[in-house]
Amino acid sequence: MPAPARSVAVPAVSPRLLATALLTVGLLLTLAYLVAFDQGAVSRSGMFLHELMHDGRHLLGVPCH
Repeated sequence: MPAPARSVAVPAVSPRLLATALLTVGLLLTLAYLVAFDQGAVSRSGMFLHELMHDGRHLLGVPCH
């Protein structure tokens, strides 16, 4: 005879904590895109973001030339 199922307590996550976590992840992913992959496509002033993030690319070892 199988053992009776036990209920497992799941910790509650507050909506504020969840929203903060999702916003933080979104901002970090956006920053990673801008540093690693944007080649001026987002910036309307030409290569402004590329030049702004240029040293960060080299620091992280991301090729950009």
